[in-house]
Amino acid sequence: MHAVQEYVEAITPEHRPLFVRVSGLILEAFPGTSPTPSYGMPTYRLGHRRRHVGAWRRGVPMYGRGKDRDGGFTARHPALVSGRGTTRLRPENAEGITDDELRDLVRAALEA
Repeated sequence: MHAVQEYVEAITPEHRPLFVRVSGLILEAFPGTSPTPSYGMPTYRLGHRRRHVGAWRRGVPMYGRGKDRDGGFTARHPALVSGRGTTRLRPENAEGITDDELRDLVRAALEA
């Protein structure tokens, strides 16, 4: 957990609140899950499914969403999809996304 805490502390102040929001929603939806480092970023695991949540210069990307495992999120927010299984949240976009939408996104990615 120490490496994850260091990662979070290194996130720029303008992106840390969004990262904390996403992380908190994941932990709320899956209380038995805790982030572990993988691919250099915090990763939440449930069984064999994973959701990587990082920080990059423009916001908070989430990786590990299987095809059609997004709870309809990409249909509602196609501009936030980048590459295969990647959702890129920017603070200015995230303001218009409800916590319920984000919970549905992570549930669809992590639930079997």
